[in-house]
Amino acid sequence: MKKFLEGLGVLLFLAGVAGVIRELTGGWFHFMGLTRFLTENVWFLEDRELFANIVVAVLGLVLAIAGSRTAED
Repeated sequence: MKKFLEGLGVLLFLAGVAGVIRELTGGWFHFMGLTRFLTENVWFLEDRELFANIVVAVLGLVLAIAGSRTAED
């Protein structure tokens, strides 16, 4: 479970950072928009793409830290 949480956290963190870079550059990095599918298809996230990507990055960081602090059985 420890490796799963760490891996998922790292993937979410990278996706969030890539989304932030994509939003700050005006969509210039099309291949980096993994969270674009989330922000375009959820109605309450319209015009809040940067905030949503920051939240995804922070959530990924928290999961990675939580995974590294769990005791391995």
